Amino acid sequence: MPVDYNGTWEMVSNDNLQGYMLVLGIDFATRKVASVLKPKKVIRQDGDCFTIQTLSTFRNYQCSFKIGEEFMETTKGMDNRSCQSLVTWENDKMVCVQKGEKRNRGWAHWIEGDELHLELTCEDQVCKQVYKRVP
Repeated sequence: MPVDYNGTWEMVSNDNLQGYMLVLGIDFATRKVASVLKPKKVIRQDGDCFTIQTLSTFRNYQCSFKIGEEFMETTKGMDNRSCQSLVTWENDKMVCVQKGEKRNRGWAHWIEGDELHLELTCEDQVCKQVYKRVP
């Protein structure tokens, strides 16, 4: 069984969010607001079933999925696009491929020590975020 992702995680760093949002076509005002937010992630894991909530004072997003089962996702709170998503395990890393309007889109989550890492990818941009587990 891969690592336990359960818990509440607070953002500690956010690299290249602007570049990532720009290729998604996010408007200037939303990019400015998003750049100052420090969202929290709440992850509930039951075996290979996950619910990931991203919570902030501006917008909230929730995604539920089962590892290895494709699902339709609307990226509400980001660019509001629909895509076919598939999350799989690559060792202890959760990797999501999102097929839709944008090429090379997806994300990866993994844990190193008490840090949750998230890489968001779209086209040629990669946003790297790090979260710390809240005790």
